[in-house]
Amino acid sequence: MNDKTLGGVHWSFRAIGGVALVWNLLGVINFFSQMNANTAAAMPEPYRVIIEARPAWATGAFAIAVFGGMLGCFLLLFRQSAAYYVFIASLLGAIVATIHFQITADFGLLDALIGSLMQVVGAVFLVWYSKWAERKGWIS
Repeated sequence: MNDKTLGGVHWSFRAIGGVALVWNLLGVINFFSQMNANTAAAMPEPYRVIIEARPAWATGAFAIAVFGGMLGCFLLLFRQSAAYYVFIASLLGAIVATIHFQITADFGLLDALIGSLMQVVGAVFLVWYSKWAERKGWIS
């Protein structure tokens, strides 16, 4: 083992997996916050409107995005190739949730795009990274 590998994988694998896990755990916390009526009522008006008007399909997509992302990160860190497929489901959930957000958001265009694109770009990265890690032999 040299200074670039740890347990057969590059040190960055665990760092990226850990950061991605924290990112997705924050998404899960956000999901639960939005599902809590008291917490949602304390949010600023534009957020409350989106939460209250969100249909079940958009809430389901949001749940798939964040819980799929969290599960995918655990699978990635445990070096399981199923992470790739779970990340694809998470990406699809993020895209559907983003579409709903873009339709109903009453934010400035830049604010709405940045908030939505960060989630989708992060999900795209995790799909790509999990496939790349599989090709490198880090997950199987």
